[in-house]
Amino acid sequence: MARVRPGEAANPAPPTVQRIRVRFAKRGRLRFLSHRDIARAFERAVRRAGVPVAHSHGFSPHPRLSWIGAAPTGAASEAEYVEIGLTRPVDPAELVDALDAALPSGLDVLAAAVAEPPALADRIDGVRWAIELPGLPEADVRAAVDALLAEESVVVERVTPSGRKQIDVRKALVSATTATASNGPVAVTGPAAVAGCAILTAVVRQTTPAVRPDDVLGALDVVAGLTPPVPARATRLAQGLLDDSGHLADPLGSAG
Repeated sequence: MARVRPGEAANPAPPTVQRIRVRFAKRGRLRFLSHRDIARAFERAVRRAGVPVAHSHGFSPHPRLSWIGAAPTGAASEAEYVEIGLTRPVDPAELVDALDAALPSGLDVLAAAVAEPPALADRIDGVRWAIELPGLPEADVRAAVDALLAEESVVVERVTPSGRKQIDVRKALVSATTATASNGPVAVTGPAAVAGCAILTAVVRQTTPAVRPDDVLGALDVVAGLTPPVPARATRLAQGLLDDSGHLADPLGSAG
């Protein structure tokens, strides 16, 4: 084995010359994948697609994939992001096609762009969620939302691996609106659509810990006793920087 000189990395890898940011969706049954499962699927996909992904140095090199704000297990998403380090420049459109073909149906690559400053994490401070609430009339959900928005602070408790956390949902909530399955932001099919499933759309600021759909529902229970008779289904519609009107800027867009 060759001796490693001071200041040199063991098993040096080619340098990263380009970074591409990718937006992908997590749909259907694959919403139940954990973040680790998704990461492994992407690692297999970049190998299968022949993507010139950069690797870390050392005796156990790993592909340079950087993740931001993974959606909770069980939640669908139209706005998941990963940044991929490459050893040579690649056309983002070609990367979209190659990765999408190599990933399983339900992990769908939607867009890509060459990474530019600022960092991806600095381009996201808000999230838009759509929460389907089968069995709840839209009027009841709207009344509960109005009660929540009328409060200055509504705290719920979440059990985390590091202990119980108190989360102020109202302070993180930027806006909340309601609709039915026929005119909501997500496609609803099956019995929920027939029954006129209520859909809550909520925009929340990024906090630590992040406010999740279950936290919003917990806050509605606190202020109005609103509890879905069957499990709700959440879809992350967008992530980005919040502007003064509460809209989210596309993280893949120009910083200018």
